[in-house]
Amino acid sequence: MADVVRAALVQATWTGDTESMIAKHEEHARAAAAQGAKVIGFQEVFNAPYFCQVQEPEHYRWAEPVPDGPTVRRMRDLARETGMVIVVPVFEVEQPGFYYNTAAVIDADGTVLGAYRKHHIPQVKGFWEKYYFKPGNAGWPVFDTAVGKVGVYICYDRHFPEGWRQLGLNGAQLVYNPSATSRGLSAYLWKLEQPAAAVANEYFIAAINRVGVEEYGDNDFYGTSYFVDPRGQFVGDVAGDSKEELLVRDLDFGMIDEVRQQWAFYRDRRPDAYEGLVRP
Repeated sequence: MADVVRAALVQATWTGDTESMIAKHEEHARAAAAQGAKVIGFQEVFNAPYFCQVQEPEHYRWAEPVPDGPTVRRMRDLARETGMVIVVPVFEVEQPGFYYNTAAVIDADGTVLGAYRKHHIPQVKGFWEKYYFKPGNAGWPVFDTAVGKVGVYICYDRHFPEGWRQLGLNGAQLVYNPSATSRGLSAYLWKLEQPAAAVANEYFIAAINRVGVEEYGDNDFYGTSYFVDPRGQFVGDVAGDSKEELLVRDLDFGMIDEVRQQWAFYRDRRPDAYEGLVRP
């Protein structure tokens, strides 16, 4: 397995319907593969609008099974076609009444390796997610993919350091963080939290945000997606804040060992002293 992994992400505008949204992401994935990318990730519930700006039962229609729903099946075909690992965030229905904000991870041969379910569910103006989603119950999986060990942490999760750390303890080299975050709410945190998490946990992070204003509210999703390395430095330029973009970047996984030997944060952890952190 090569130390340098060419990785991609997509920040996208909502097209108005699922079919064209999926088709657009397929074209981005093919473009990334043509540039040599071996892994790609999409934004939170990528095949739908960010419907959580409102609380209406009609939006349960966006939910589908994982891994046997139509979107994940289509992404399996895309993975086989392009030879890329794909991180696929969707609205999952497990059974009636059991809904999750989920990201499936598909290996380069089209195998569904598993899924991550968002743990931390917000319920504030413009982000009424508890109306739709149960808290994740599938732990903090790290998937052994064709490009290395890949984890997922979804949007609001990023404000909670515990999950970032558990992904590191589980061996993550690259964590995709698909999001839908808008101007004014926490924009100033966007370029602070993920670089800090990359430093604290000494791995790469792909931070993905939607872009534009959508039909169900006035949230202005500001893009500025990026890759950040274990030293907290952006890998190449950060995407713009007003248009759709595909980013393709080379990530030197050899830096992970280098930084962990130099900074030794994992060596100096004190789990024996952290009991109070998990008390309710």
